[in-house]
Amino acid sequence: MGINNWPEGERPREKLIQRGAASLSDAELLAIFLRTGVVGKSAVDLARDLLTQFGTLTRLFAASEEEFCTIYGMGQAKYAQLQAVLEMSRRALQEVMCMGDALNSPGAVRDYLRLLLSGREQEVFLVVFLTAQNRVIASEEMFHGTLTQTSVYPREVVKRALHHNAAGVILAHNHPSGVAEPSQSDRLLTDTLKQALALVDVRVLDHFIVAGTGCLSFAERGMM
Repeated sequence: MGINNWPEGERPREKLIQRGAASLSDAELLAIFLRTGVVGKSAVDLARDLLTQFGTLTRLFAASEEEFCTIYGMGQAKYAQLQAVLEMSRRALQEVMCMGDALNSPGAVRDYLRLLLSGREQEVFLVVFLTAQNRVIASEEMFHGTLTQTSVYPREVVKRALHHNAAGVILAHNHPSGVAEPSQSDRLLTDTLKQALALVDVRVLDHFIVAGTGCLSFAERGMM
């Protein structure tokens, strides 16, 4: 039975309007994005197929075009739409960060980093460059690595900080393993970057590790 034949209170779109987006399941939210199903399957059925295939929304969002299109009913057009939605979300969160003191918007910083780094299959090292008032100047993915490690060169981070005339930075990288706990090398790298950037009067305000849906803060752990 098609969604149009469901009781009105159970249809994802009507449910969202009546009760708010937070009341919907992952499959229902995806169904609204998909809009239509295929022969023999409603949009909710297709959404459930996607979640079954990828396991989580995070993995779905990180899927390649090839992986996404292996699901019956999906194709390049839907993949492009999903990537557009994700990019708009990233830009909206970046705008929130840029509007004020980044340290006073920890939720926006975390959400932005999770959306940008969660689900990546390789380690990515990112730097957010800040003014003296902690306003965001730019964020850059500076280094890309393997499943377990990334080579980070402090000299390059210092060069980019000087290029942006930054007064401070927030560091971030992901753990594809899904475990957010910092390693000894993560701690040593943080200390090395703090020392290198201090030579040009740039402060390291925090270092985040994104793993799955988690986002660990060095500053909150008292490791800065």
